[in-house]
Amino acid sequence: MASPTTLAIPSSLSQGWLIHSLSSKNLFFRNGSSLLQLRQSQSPHLQWSAVKNSSLCSETELGQIFDVPLLSCSEATERLRTFRASYESKQQYLAMYSSIYGGITTDPAAMVIPIDDHMVHRGHGVFDTAAIMDGYLYELNQHLDRFIGSAAMAKIKLPFDRESIRRILIQTVSAAKCRKGSLRYWLSAGAGDFQLSPSGCHGSSLYAIVIQDESAAFSHSGIKVVTSSVPIKPPQFAVMKNVNYLPNALSKMEAEENGAYVAIWLDGDGYIAEGPNMNVAFVTKGKELVMPKFDKILSGCTARRVLVLAESLVEAGALSGIRLCDLTVEEGKEADEMMLIGSGVLVRAVVQWDDQVIGDGNVGPVAHSLLNLILEDMKSGPDTVRVAVPY
Repeated sequence: MASPTTLAIPSSLSQGWLIHSLSSKNLFFRNGSSLLQLRQSQSPHLQWSAVKNSSLCSETELGQIFDVPLLSCSEATERLRTFRASYESKQQYLAMYSSIYGGITTDPAAMVIPIDDHMVHRGHGVFDTAAIMDGYLYELNQHLDRFIGSAAMAKIKLPFDRESIRRILIQTVSAAKCRKGSLRYWLSAGAGDFQLSPSGCHGSSLYAIVIQDESAAFSHSGIKVVTSSVPIKPPQFAVMKNVNYLPNALSKMEAEENGAYVAIWLDGDGYIAEGPNMNVAFVTKGKELVMPKFDKILSGCTARRVLVLAESLVEAGALSGIRLCDLTVEEGKEADEMMLIGSGVLVRAVVQWDDQVIGDGNVGPVAHSLLNLILEDMKSGPDTVRVAVPY
């Protein structure tokens, strides 16, 4: 155990000075209406030097220096606007809908939700997404169906019927004037109190936001993954797209700490499950596209669309077949190709899993073809997967 540090108070402070406040780098003394600030030097030894000696006119002035300010609504909003402008982000928030205020705003400072919303303090909420490509929402209907299914599993009643929610989402994208980006939307048990049960909530809340991400680019380059040591969510929660993403975030952080892109989860029986926010697929040595079954993991909309598009590769002879099945880690690591599939990456080839090189260590032809197929589908696919946004 390290020995305690002894602070030698300067002799000039021996008479009449009292410690007023203390932080890790600053020590404040007060003597009547005078205030002295000492700042710790960069020396490895605890040395302090006086940097300011000010005379305070009154207790009020002293309080203004040290007390947390009481802000009006307009002052708080302005500070939030200043905070937003104080840092650079590759993501721009173009528009937000909130059923709390019953409309759409394009001011990022107003894109907030109540602190007593049960999605905030209890995690009682679900969400989903849809890509925006060339003025079209990709697979909006498929994602919306999953969203409503997740809400039912989370026992959250819809605030509006399906068609009304769909119309709200499209209008939010239209208000954002975004032609390429992403739409995300949430349904919460609602605001009302800080209890565990949502019985005191005023009703469910719907939120949606349009994001333009300058860093979003779908890549053909290969990546490395590792096996996650973070426990996977139980199937009851894994199959619904709920807001409890702490395991997902920890799994992603674990991967980054080990120089990898993401970590791969295994299910309770040791079979390959999924990534933190994407599905995983393989091409066997027999040229079969295989993917873990969706009974214990999230049914990925992008993954299901890829399975449909992959039929053309079967017809062309590039694949021998397509199958959903249980897969062991050994089978996965011995595959000719491995890929991640999800709305954030579309199709991303994996060239190394832990210490095992996948295939020949290069991006495989199937992963390359599937990415091209889904990009083309986003730009010119059928009306069943593309919804035009009226700008």
